[in-house]
Amino acid sequence: MDDGAGLNEPRSSQDPPADLVRRAQAADPVAFQELARWCYPRVRRWALVRTGDADEAEDVTQDVVAGLQQRVRRFDGRSRFTTWLFRVTANEAGARARRTARRLRLLAGWSAEPRADEEERRLAAVHGETVGALVRALLVGLPERQRQVFDLADLQGFESGEIAEMLEIDAATVRSHLMWARRALRGRILAEMPELREGRA
Repeated sequence: MDDGAGLNEPRSSQDPPADLVRRAQAADPVAFQELARWCYPRVRRWALVRTGDADEAEDVTQDVVAGLQQRVRRFDGRSRFTTWLFRVTANEAGARARRTARRLRLLAGWSAEPRADEEERRLAAVHGETVGALVRALLVGLPERQRQVFDLADLQGFESGEIAEMLEIDAATVRSHLMWARRALRGRILAEMPELREGRA
């Protein structure tokens, strides 16, 4: 499975057509399928940025999309659909992480042997030959909030105000996180690929 899946989509902060959302809320099966297809790549992208793990992101995405038919009826239009969907994804990822943590605590009490999937995650690394692949790999190493802000701003093209609403923080905090994320990524990229420094052949 490609750990960078979903991170190369074109920038867009557009919502789905309002009529499509209304028809999906009215239980129109064709509209719901179309809306689910629209949501899937966005949810997966956000889940991947949130979790840093492709398999975990896929599980979160499946949970969100599977429950979308019930959830979309509660969308009241007071925020943008994209903002609402982002929060649904973040809540699902957070809930799943808490459930996983509880299971791990229980397992830790039953066995001292490390789980195979934990070993695989510790050993897994994303290695790319291009700057884009390197950014995706290094992005996982950023603090979660910086990772979210960088992805939403620089990779998807959302404005600071939109990001602030999606993450429920103020715009100044968004800009601060973005500055630190850009600085950290630039330093790491230049350390890995010094040929990119200005003045180098």
